[in-house]
This record gives sequence, structure tokens and C-alpha cells, in this order.
Amino acid sequence: MSFVSIIEGLMRELGIEQFGWARLEKPLSMDIYRQWLAAGHHAGMEYLRDHADMKENPQELAPRARSALVIAKSYAQHPYPKVQFPKSLRTALYAQGEDYHFHFKRELEAVAERLKALFPEEEFLCFTDSAPILERDLAYRAGVGWFGKNTCLIHPEHGSLFFIGQILTSIKSESTPEPMVDHCGTCDRCIRACPTGAIEEPRKLNANKCISFWTIEAREAAPPELRVKTGDWFFGCDICQTVCPWNEKVFGRSEMQQLVREKVSDPNELVEDLRWILRASHNEISRKCKPSPLSRARPLGLKRNALVVIGNKRLHDLRPEVEQASAEPRLMELAQWTLSQLT
Repeated sequence: MSFVSIIEGLMRELGIEQFGWARLEKPLSMDIYRQWLAAGHHAGMEYLRDHADMKENPQELAPRARSALVIAKSYAQHPYPKVQFPKSLRTALYAQGEDYHFHFKRELEAVAERLKALFPEEEFLCFTDSAPILERDLAYRAGVGWFGKNTCLIHPEHGSLFFIGQILTSIKSESTPEPMVDHCGTCDRCIRACPTGAIEEPRKLNANKCISFWTIEAREAAPPELRVKTGDWFFGCDICQTVCPWNEKVFGRSEMQQLVREKVSDPNELVEDLRWILRASHNEISRKCKPSPLSRARPLGLKRNALVVIGNKRLHDLRPEVEQASAEPRLMELAQWTLSQLT
């Protein structure tokens, strides 16, 4: 049997519906990626620039690798949902559970073990998006989806709410799927819906304007003109995905429209969650958020995000906590801004 037919049989046996394979070659979008970096649209995330050469030549990461098995896993209903904090705050869907990097990688490793048993002389290395791989490009070439205008990968039967993982292998695949046809058409809902205008053109996202960047990756507060557009987003943002007609088709229009709107929470619970974040020590926050993607923002970043939400929602009950936060030099300017929103 061919490698491809063995892969297809194993995926059916394991119940994995969304997958594909591709040869490891220079990414199709590499030149576009370098142009994006040159324009400064990576918002100072210098690791993206530092890893560019390795992304262009995947063999630098895995010298023996010749092909990649790409596997996608839906998170519309979070597959690792144990984390409950903070229920009242608006977070991206992928963050409403435990950090997928660890769990998903273990699942990929279980697949790799099965492949290793079938091909004992070959190499199989598992990666999630923490590795320097242009994974969406690889997934596109593997037939897992097309590049949407929001820059996310979209599949007509699975939408775009999925994680992407790769198993790089020394096996050279004899055939690869055709890349998926673009089905965005004339739709530009994602571009029009972005509160900050971060999607400046179809498939061109400027991270300097992106709510997800400012609430997750950034180490400082967003400029005031972006803070007011962040609304009640505490960690990440899903708007450019939840307005997508393909996600409405897969997951239900009313379900997606509900996610586009401001989160409805118990006011008392919301205030108490934000109060705890502002009052808690950095160690307490780290322990509380350890299994969650929220730890990516670090305790100071979560306090920063809390101040923006408080200001935008005009939560006057939290004025004492905001005033206390203004004593922290790294939060002083933002806390003063929040107080100005509470007047």
C-alpha cells in the first residue's frame, strides 16, 4: 500500500476528519510573508522575523523531513474545556479551555507512534503552532482549507475554528492533494466587521491594529484610539471569524451572531472577576491561569486588559481598584485613562 492510502486508512480509524499531506518545500506565501514583515505589520513580534529563514526552509528545523501530515482539530466546542476562569469575561474561543499546545501535541504524538510502528526506519516529528513553520501555508498546500480574506484558513465543511498541527516525516509522499479553491467570492464581512480596521485589504492583516495582538502578545497598552474600539474583549478576538458565512453554515447563524455581540454576563460576577484580577498578586494570577492560554499575556498583561474592559464598560464600582492600579508605574497611564472613562 502507498503512504497516502495508509495515512487515509489510519485517519479513518482514528476518527480524524480534517487532514492532508504536502511535500516540504518553500512556502507558496513566503514572499508575501517577507513583504508583510518589511511593512512592519508584525507589530514588533520580532520572533516572526527571526524565524523567517527557517520558515522558508523547513529542513532547517527537521533535516530528514520530506513531507508533512497536517491535522486540524475543531475548537468551536473547546476540546479541552476544564478551565473555568474567567467565565464572565469575553475571551477568544480557543482560550476557553486548557492550552491546546500540550494536549493536541500529545494527540499528534499518538498518531506518530502508530506511523512509526508501520514505518520503523522513518522519522516523525510533531509540532503545533509554537514551531517556526508557516503552518497555514502548509495546510493550504495539504488541501485543509483556503486562505480567507481574514487571513484564516477556511474549509467548507469545517469552517475556520480549528487548530492546525503537523507531523513532519522523512517519507517522501508520491502525491499531494490539490489546494482548495477560494470560496470567499465577493464577501467582505470580516473586513467590514473588524472594530479596529486591522484587515486593511483582503488577506492582509496589520497586527498593529489587531485586538488579539494588543490583548495577548503586546507588552504595553494599546494606543487610546484603539482601546475604545476593543470593547469588552479581555483576551483575543473572534469577530473576523464569527461573522464568516462559512462558520455560520457549519456552526449555525444564531450561534455565530451571538458571539459577535458583546458578551452578556452577570454584572456582579463580571465585577468580581475584574476586581480579583486587579487585586491579585502576579503569583496568584500565574497559578490561576497556568493551564490556560491566558498565561500567554502574563499577569501584568491581564491587569492591563482588565483596565481596558473596565473603562469601556464604565464599571464605576471598580474605581477603588483602578486607583490602586495607578500606583503601578507600568499601569499608571492606562489606569488614568480608565479613570477618565469613569467620570
